[in-house]
Amino acid sequence: MKRYISVISLVLSLTLALSLFTGCGNAGPFDGSIHELYMRAPGGITGISGGMSTPAMAPGAEWFDGEEWRYVPFDETEEYASAPESPFKDALTSPLSTFSSSVDTASYSIMRRQIAHGMEPAGIRIEELINYFDYSYPAPKPGSEHPFSITTEVSACPWAPGHLLAQIAIQGMRLQNTEEIANNVVFLIDVSGSMNSANRLPLVIESMKLLLNKLGENDIISIVTYAGSDRIIADSVSGSETRRLTRMIDDLKAGGSTAGASGLRTAYELASKNYIEGGNNRIILATDGDFNVGESSVDAIIKLVEAERDRGIFISVLGYGMDNLKDNIMEAIASNGNGNYAYIDNIQEAKKVLVDEFDSTMFTIAKDVKIQVEFNPETVSAYRLIGYDTRRLENEDFNNDQKDAGEIGSGHNVTVFYELIPIGGGEGGTLVDPLRYSQTITTGSDDFMTVKVRYKEPDGFESKLVEHVVGFDALQKSVSDNFLFASAVAEFGLIVTDSGFRGNSSLSSVLSRAGDALGADVFGLRAEFLELVQRYGQIAW
Repeated sequence: MKRYISVISLVLSLTLALSLFTGCGNAGPFDGSIHELYMRAPGGITGISGGMSTPAMAPGAEWFDGEEWRYVPFDETEEYASAPESPFKDALTSPLSTFSSSVDTASYSIMRRQIAHGMEPAGIRIEELINYFDYSYPAPKPGSEHPFSITTEVSACPWAPGHLLAQIAIQGMRLQNTEEIANNVVFLIDVSGSMNSANRLPLVIESMKLLLNKLGENDIISIVTYAGSDRIIADSVSGSETRRLTRMIDDLKAGGSTAGASGLRTAYELASKNYIEGGNNRIILATDGDFNVGESSVDAIIKLVEAERDRGIFISVLGYGMDNLKDNIMEAIASNGNGNYAYIDNIQEAKKVLVDEFDSTMFTIAKDVKIQVEFNPETVSAYRLIGYDTRRLENEDFNNDQKDAGEIGSGHNVTVFYELIPIGGGEGGTLVDPLRYSQTITTGSDDFMTVKVRYKEPDGFESKLVEHVVGFDALQKSVSDNFLFASAVAEFGLIVTDSGFRGNSSLSSVLSRAGDALGADVFGLRAEFLELVQRYGQIAW
């Protein structure tokens, strides 16, 4: 297990060692039992306690038991959506890879919070680290048949000598004149007792006020809160009444249990009552995900959001707080409700999601976006999808329009990486034994793969197909800054998840490539990533 250390902890250890020999110091002689606990927290020492009682230890702190520092984990009621990472697949016997797109970003800000508190990152979904950043992929040309473009690059894999890394990039078109699109928005706000801390309801309040400032007279706003029961705070108020709505939000207080399913039903009832044909009908759920009263099973909640999704009412989820976070529930709600899931750890993140990325958060340009890649066994021996572990689909799901998948918002990027073992890559042959009853016939093509994307229009029910062939000419020594930076984030994801396929990955490699590809970095997010990697390097060993 990774351990965490800082200069201050080293000083404390030396101080304690000295006290053991001298019987001096603040602690006095240490008798070998847990009578006295030296406490430290992510921000420094929290205090010294004597006597038989154990001090209250804040999550993220550490204590010394006379022999070693022991880590106090954050509340183990945190629950994360995760799945085993994809293994390498043989391109001859398993040439198809199918999964749902994702534009969620929650894992990145959760990881940032964890590292900032000296925690080992948990529940990380690598694709959400990659897709947290904006990339300058070519936009679809005006008048294009489809609302997104597909570009690809293939180059040497930085962490696996002899392997290749293939990048698939989907760039959504940016809607024009979105201010003319009417919004029917319901704020569904968790005000239960679990939200009663500075990084929860107070941060929710400030976040919602940012969002209010982006709405206007064409928009209809409703506000529902829920704790032991749900309550309608605002019903069908014009978005132009910012002051009135702001006062309502400022007055919110936390307390009680969490009847989330009841609150969801009430929110959907208001959204249905105010439904705008051809508009954006959406619920914004702000919660820590802890639904503990009433019909709170994940299956029941998912059935509810699926039914409303099919009626054209989407739901996006904003996660808040720590030591009680239910990431698995929030990810499932957004995924099945045709929305996106972001985690808000500070007001800057709220501004990023709700102001800077307002259009991509609020306006869907393509729904049920599924990706299927067919690999050519003439050039690819084996392949592995990096991330998207909770998004994998059966190959038969690709052509099934009844199967739900992810959404792409206005201007959204979707980035996908495959690690490839090329033919002759020195891996010692195929991964599976030859088939006895059938024979695979290849075409002699030198393509690497064919990328197929199925999607529906936001109000459509039949999917459309886009195909993109990745020829051998996609292989290049000199790659774009998009490839450099995104692959550096992917490599960091392999490190922090302790992937079994991390190979020769290293923080120095991450910092080198990411540092060479900062670009304009208008919002400073790429520079912040470098700082995050450096901080991780200082605390992890």
